[in-house]
Amino acid sequence: MTATAGLSALRGLLARPLASYYLLLSSAGLLLMIGLTMVFSATSVMDFAADGNASASLAKQAVFAVVGIVAFWACQRLPASTYRSVGRTVLAVAIGLLLVLNLVLAYGRLTGQEDPRLGPLQAHLNWLYLGPVQLQPSELAKFALVLWGARLIVRKGAALGWWKELATPLFPVVGLLAVLVGYNDLGTMLCLLAIVVGLLWAAGVRSRVFAVLSAIGLAGVGLLIAAASLGAGSGERDATNYRFARLTSFLEDPEKCKLDGCWQIYQGRLAIEHGGWFGVGLGKSSLKWAWLPEAHNDFIFAIIAEELGVVGCTVVLVLFAVLAYSGLRIARRVEDPFRRLAAAAVTTWLVSQAAINIGGVVGLLPITGLPLPFISDGGSALVVTLAAVGMLASFARAEPDAARALHARPPARWVRLVWAPLPPLPGRRRRSAAPPAPRGSVPRSRARREDDQAAPRGARTGRAGTASERRR
Repeated sequence: MTATAGLSALRGLLARPLASYYLLLSSAGLLLMIGLTMVFSATSVMDFAADGNASASLAKQAVFAVVGIVAFWACQRLPASTYRSVGRTVLAVAIGLLLVLNLVLAYGRLTGQEDPRLGPLQAHLNWLYLGPVQLQPSELAKFALVLWGARLIVRKGAALGWWKELATPLFPVVGLLAVLVGYNDLGTMLCLLAIVVGLLWAAGVRSRVFAVLSAIGLAGVGLLIAAASLGAGSGERDATNYRFARLTSFLEDPEKCKLDGCWQIYQGRLAIEHGGWFGVGLGKSSLKWAWLPEAHNDFIFAIIAEELGVVGCTVVLVLFAVLAYSGLRIARRVEDPFRRLAAAAVTTWLVSQAAINIGGVVGLLPITGLPLPFISDGGSALVVTLAAVGMLASFARAEPDAARALHARPPARWVRLVWAPLPPLPGRRRRSAAPPAPRGSVPRSRARREDDQAAPRGARTGRAGTASERRR
């Protein structure tokens, strides 16, 4: 009886109009709080040993968290028409930043030194340094691919079943992003491919397309590794061989290669073994004392396992499961095709990135260097992730039941400043032979009409519907 009552109460909670929004908000917020706590725990010792300030990394991550929360607040207020409009622009900016990053890196490889004419513009691996600001263009490329890809697939509609429609222009753009990103960051390239798979899966593409894409993706990974190895010097070739060893280390016994290419995964397994069921206690990890490389970033899940044990790891996995359920629930319940595709793509992006990171830490997948969303140390990744979750939150508020509930009772004025959606971007003016609108009427743009058509009648008018609808 107790279990039955609990299931009934859970169904009642999930049946509420804003259940998707609150599930998304709570899971993302708890993951962010765990992330800030674990970043402080993983970096406090080394920061104190370096400059005497144990909270240096925490303060930096907290600043990015605040920026990310502002981005979340802004993105949850934007309508779908704005996301449709800015997708191409965001993609162009991301490709431009990736080109600049690769050009600066190529110049450094050719000359073996930094160019003084570049001034404050420098680059290292996946990071682009613009004076005091450092950016990771690959993170912006993920969000750009979600927006642009969802809009493109919606415009193609039923014609998407033909290979010609898939090949133009989706595959060339994805291939360009894979080359610009995958040369230095294989993990992010895999994440981009996961986003494409999520978009096509939500669009209902046939299964054989996914088989062909998987074969092309594996072949592309091999070609990128081979090209990086053949086109590099001796030092770069050593670095490429090291990256290849990291990719294949999960197939080997860490006890036999712990001094060669398996040191990181060996120390990660020691941390998991040391933690046991309940962990050694928060802040009491011993392997973060320079034993485990990238303990604050790629392998922060190992520190969670050591300090919080299996219980702490289970909490993190459950929160990611709730996030995945919320995203897929939003994608299933919204009526607008663009919202459905974008929600499925963002959910696939976050869940696949978390699975790749955790799988690499526990030794089930190759080590790709992807950060754990919301938890790993990293400013660009955190800001873009929170912005993507903000877009999901705006889609959750566009669910039919949620839209009716929000328009049933107008909120207070101070609540509208935080909660009410922002107006859409102004549409392009088109010449028309229709007579001018009467004075006092407000013309609506095409994007606004699309949003109104996606919402139920009660939500568009702010009422419960017409008298005939109420009689029904």
